[in-house]
Amino acid sequence: MNAVLILLVGCAILLVGYIAYGGWLAKQWGVDDSRQTPAHELEDGMDYVPAKAPVLMGHHFSSIAGAGPINGPIQAAVFGWVPVVLWVLIGGIFFGAVHDYGSLFASIRHKGQSIGEVIALNIGDRAKKLFLIFSYLTLILVVAAFASIVASTFCVVEGNQASTDTNAAVAMISILFIVMAVLFGFFVYRRGAPLSVATIVGVVGIVICLFIGLNWHPIYLSSQVWMWIIGAYILVASVAPVWILLQPRDYLSSFLLYAMMVIAAAGVIGAGFTGSNLDMAMPAFTGWYDNMTVNAATGAPASLGYVFPALFVTIACGAISGFHSLVGSGTTAKQLNRERDAKPIAYGGMLIECALALVSLCAVGYIWNDYVDGLRTPTSVFATGISRMVATIPGLEGTQATVSSLLVLTVSVFCLTSLDTATRLARYMFQEFWLEPGQTAKDATGFKAVLCNPVVATGITVVLGVGLGLGGYSTIWPLFGAANQLLAALALLAVCAWLGNIGKNNKMFYIPMLFMLVVTLVSLGQTAMAKVTAITTSGVTVAPVVQLVLAAILFLLALVLAVEGCQVIFGKKKPANA
Repeated sequence: MNAVLILLVGCAILLVGYIAYGGWLAKQWGVDDSRQTPAHELEDGMDYVPAKAPVLMGHHFSSIAGAGPINGPIQAAVFGWVPVVLWVLIGGIFFGAVHDYGSLFASIRHKGQSIGEVIALNIGDRAKKLFLIFSYLTLILVVAAFASIVASTFCVVEGNQASTDTNAAVAMISILFIVMAVLFGFFVYRRGAPLSVATIVGVVGIVICLFIGLNWHPIYLSSQVWMWIIGAYILVASVAPVWILLQPRDYLSSFLLYAMMVIAAAGVIGAGFTGSNLDMAMPAFTGWYDNMTVNAATGAPASLGYVFPALFVTIACGAISGFHSLVGSGTTAKQLNRERDAKPIAYGGMLIECALALVSLCAVGYIWNDYVDGLRTPTSVFATGISRMVATIPGLEGTQATVSSLLVLTVSVFCLTSLDTATRLARYMFQEFWLEPGQTAKDATGFKAVLCNPVVATGITVVLGVGLGLGGYSTIWPLFGAANQLLAALALLAVCAWLGNIGKNNKMFYIPMLFMLVVTLVSLGQTAMAKVTAITTSGVTVAPVVQLVLAAILFLLALVLAVEGCQVIFGKKKPANA
């Protein structure tokens, strides 16, 4: 199959889905621009701050994207290009975009609060508590993972001066980005600078940051030192008013991601139209079971398993991801200026990720033989594949090394973006756990007021997340894929229950909700069985025991919430707080 054809036809299908299905959803749900959004109703200059649509799109897209739509399709390529393309297109249009749009829309109709509050008011307070506990623990995993990843892209690499210099450059560029974002926010929000002018200056500033960072990077620190610095940074960033750092930083960073996508698309299309052979060597379908994946460290087999459920857990951000519901109902809902902005930001943002997933598939298809021979690190596969395509375009033959470095750098920058967004979201989850339905953090009294204090809630989150990152999160990280998709299933469940309770059409949620619940339960069941086998054959060790316990907890949590939610949705039980 030709890569250009996959990309162009796939993007055309996504565009039709956005116009037709996205527009139909807006009519079914009653999107109304005359209603005041929480950003205006509860504006506080810190979390609730109205943002222009392009700025908020930058924040939302930067937060949900990161490396997700690159990693998933490349890892799932072991099943062939047909399953990946089908899941990205069908999942993106009818599952992921509906999930993202619905989560954001439900949140703005619930004072900009999280899906946990939607569950409390439409299913029950017990379900809310269970959901918030699970969401918070999942976000702690995200903080630990991304803090560790960011530190590894900043730190000194013993015995490898080239990698050390590259990491120092990434660190310097990230620091310069933060300084530039603060200046951008100050001039736009406090000095009234026109967004168009500020954007042009900001984009020029991005180029300057890249030039300075690549040529001057004097900071060389160990991974542990960077972990503590990152912890201090996310502590400050997650309690600072969003206009100071989060909005401007994510808006400016999004241009890096857009540039990466343009370069990648230009590589695929340009190489195809200038004579390079872009007929992917990747098979259409390799079989129902993955026999290709191996453990990078030991060389032992490490199969993803059967297509079902592995494909649907592995490709998350490129089709549907529960983390998106936390972003949409956490930070984005508190900044939405008008209800109609929700469609391009949430539904459209998800479909742009689907397009990036298709580009990632083209990249791995282009270097399929290298992939089969052992080049499996997703970021390396993406950068190598795209940079080789770009280098086949006449006049760009000598650009492969530069393009590859810039692509890796862009992915690293977005890890930092996702990190402090995840920390802020975890703070919201922690605060909401202590509140009664309908309350905000300002309504809390006594010890709850202390725990709901933004600095206290964030401090606890940072200590747990960074501590886990320092101690090693590898023993529980393998469960993150299933945990993330469980979040998606529960968010679909919550929005479906709410729409039904207010008399709106919610049937478009039935199939995605039930499918993702089944995927999650089967995946967790397989994980639990595998860990039981590991314990009985190899003896009791910490890693499989922890994974088994967490898999069992998540399995039971899914069952409880699914039963309670379905009872409300299908009319057998009234919402506990109705």
